[in-house]
Amino acid sequence: MNIDIIDNTKLEELRSLVNSSSNVLIFCHSKADGDALGSALGWAEYLRQQGKTATVVAPDNYPDFLTWLPGQQNIIQYDNNQQKVHAFLKEANLVCFLDLNAISRVGDELSQYITENYTGKQLHIDHHLEPDIPANVCISFPELSSTSEIIFRLIWQLGGYEAMTYEMAQCIYCGMMTDTGGFTYNSTHPGIFHIIALLLDKGIDKDKIYRNIYNVFSIDRLRLSGYILYQKLNVLTPLRASYYTISKEDQKRFHFKKGDAEGLVNIPLQIKGHRLSISLREDTEKPNLIWISLRSVDDFPCNEMAAEFFNGGGHKNAAGGRLLCPLFEAEIITRNAIKAYKDKL
Repeated sequence: MNIDIIDNTKLEELRSLVNSSSNVLIFCHSKADGDALGSALGWAEYLRQQGKTATVVAPDNYPDFLTWLPGQQNIIQYDNNQQKVHAFLKEANLVCFLDLNAISRVGDELSQYITENYTGKQLHIDHHLEPDIPANVCISFPELSSTSEIIFRLIWQLGGYEAMTYEMAQCIYCGMMTDTGGFTYNSTHPGIFHIIALLLDKGIDKDKIYRNIYNVFSIDRLRLSGYILYQKLNVLTPLRASYYTISKEDQKRFHFKKGDAEGLVNIPLQIKGHRLSISLREDTEKPNLIWISLRSVDDFPCNEMAAEFFNGGGHKNAAGGRLLCPLFEAEIITRNAIKAYKDKL
């Protein structure tokens, strides 16, 4: 099966860009997930194999369940190391933006610093809609499952598969798995499973990777899940949709830590006939900031709803956004959004 992703012209542009660079910075989006880190770490190691200095920068903290990823200990976290990142950016002759469609997604402060202080070469690799980064080479495939899948295909096409290490394969598989909910959405193309087979040939244990991500929660997280489903889930049965809220008080009560909400929004989709699930989580530090996650099945357009009502976007079956308002107002907006899309539900 042919898993090439770009034509020969774009391939030579990419190869030339990499060959002409020696010091590379790789940025992923704020609140990095498995795909952001998996693609960045996999690409960084490929670049090192080509003799480059490659450093991954995460704008802020990421969930504990991703700290097993090979190489994550070398990631520089911008919010704790601003001057260090500034110094690295001054020396870089190539900046890569992975798994984000706009520079603003690295955060306001960092995006402003990059825009004002870096004028060198840029590479953009992503699978989100509407790419808007002024890069020398932009490789954008919104129809693919994940940025990690794109990274694998690029490494394959650049001739790097034979040298791909077990660690690189782990990172790439993690990104593909997490951005498809364990290959339950955005993952019907047969090429994905051909890639999985090639990653398995590198010796990865896909079952262990799954456990590393999904079976590492604390007892507090399990109790939070039960509480949300029993006390907080609002099921709008005629509309085949539901939503729930996680307040500051809820998070304090269950000793919430980053990543504890991961996967919760998928659970209501287990209800027979359900098509849409929405999570509203109150930020614990900034007042009147509500983080929104949307998941759907079949052809319901989460990304359209996220853009229209929640200042966000994403993919058809998985999207996100945020609201700047009290939690009770966010609930009203959510109900209005669901009602507005009732014909598609």
